[in-house]
Amino acid sequence: MSVKRSSIHGQWSSRWAFILAATGSAVGLGNIWRFPYLTGENGGGAFVLVYLICVVLVGIPILMAEVLVGRRGRQSPINTMRALAVEEKLHPYWSLLGWMGVVAGFIILSFYSVVAGWTLAYIFRIGTGIFVDSDAAFSEKIF
Repeated sequence: MSVKRSSIHGQWSSRWAFILAATGSAVGLGNIWRFPYLTGENGGGAFVLVYLICVVLVGIPILMAEVLVGRRGRQSPINTMRALAVEEKLHPYWSLLGWMGVVAGFIILSFYSVVAGWTLAYIFRIGTGIFVDSDAAFSEKIF
């Protein structure tokens, strides 16, 4: 028997807003910055084809599963996995899966904070005029 849950969290303003947020989260900075470089260096088309196949076969099902578990649980990842394990009479260790999601998010945000620091340093250096009439070798020395 299913238990009726109420959510303390907000709702997306539209389906389009959710799609954009999920896409931004899934794509990430690595795919925007490093993907074109690696594609050019390693043969191009074959790499893109394998990448798209992996996105379709792995990424989309994981995204759908995450959304479905979140909608069913309507709690934090840890509490959702704990509640669903109790509801389905599974081992309580399933809550560790929720903890893994939280830790993964923490690690990803740690990486993004470093990238944000680099970006702020770069903006500051641009504001000081240090890059005026500079070449690639000079810029490489700075960073």
